[in-house]
Amino acid sequence: MDGWQVIEQAAALAQRGEAVALATVVWRQGPSSGQLGSRAIITASGEVHGWIGGACAEPSVIRQAREVIAEGAPRLLLLGTPEQFGAAVPDGMTVIPISCQSEGALEVYIEPVLPVPHLVIVGDSPMTRTLASLAGALGWRTEEIRGPDFTPEAADGRSMIVVATQGHDDEDVLERAVAVLPAYLGLVGSRRRGATVLGYLADRGVPRDQLDRVRVPAGLDLGRTTHQEIAVAILAEMVQLRASGALASGTLAPGAPASGTLAGAHGRGPGTESARQAGPEGARPVARPALVIDPVCGMTVSADSSRPVRYEGTDYYFCCAGCRQAFEQDPDAYVKRETRC
Repeated sequence: MDGWQVIEQAAALAQRGEAVALATVVWRQGPSSGQLGSRAIITASGEVHGWIGGACAEPSVIRQAREVIAEGAPRLLLLGTPEQFGAAVPDGMTVIPISCQSEGALEVYIEPVLPVPHLVIVGDSPMTRTLASLAGALGWRTEEIRGPDFTPEAADGRSMIVVATQGHDDEDVLERAVAVLPAYLGLVGSRRRGATVLGYLADRGVPRDQLDRVRVPAGLDLGRTTHQEIAVAILAEMVQLRASGALASGTLAPGAPASGTLAGAHGRGPGTESARQAGPEGARPVARPALVIDPVCGMTVSADSSRPVRYEGTDYYFCCAGCRQAFEQDPDAYVKRETRC
């Protein structure tokens, strides 16, 4: 590969989510097999694609490149015998003494090429579309997925997942999401709703260490906000965590403190159902689904909001997994109650 092909491959690997280091020869003293402008990609496992030098230089460059990937910071190397440089080495350079019979020397700049952040947004509302747009402006690889269509295969341990299904099968979606052990997992909703969802999943046997990773409410605490501002708050939290290195290892440490409540945005306020149905000016209109009654609790729910249960030829819909479970255990009790009403 020539130098430009190396750069293109590094970018392609980053888009696929793999961290690599890009090494470039910026100075040489002959005789040396490394040429000015020679480039190579070094992976986290130590594989080399391209050319930066022979048997003397390559092992040192690989070792330093793996450290660059781990730290996420570039470094400039001088490879040769100490006598070649003496006291003339500028501050900030790393001298790697090597003794080759050729007595050549190299100066190699190694920079990290970190993965493009991968954001998976589960849900469909003006807020989720705003969040996707903002993340796209940062160059993040962003996917928008409806709750029923989300599967664990849509993400991995490096992904960031935002569950914004607004009460529509939150429990089922979150259970699938926590199994991925993503770098970030946030649930959009009030603190009370979050406690209910997490409690239900705990009762179902979801491990506590997985549930402790869920940040609820998702986003920085901005107080009572609009749905556009909720999107900003969520994106800001993810940027903050990435910048602090909290997501660098691929998973957010268990027990990380949840962010503060977004009172109006995640509870009852302009950022929830009213904004979801009306949307901002110019937003894609959202069709209002048919409304039905949850036979267990009597709440009005959307006919497309959850997986229905068919009983005696009729589909029944529920506000949450708990109501669905209660109905499945004793459907006659609730069908008779509905009939009496």
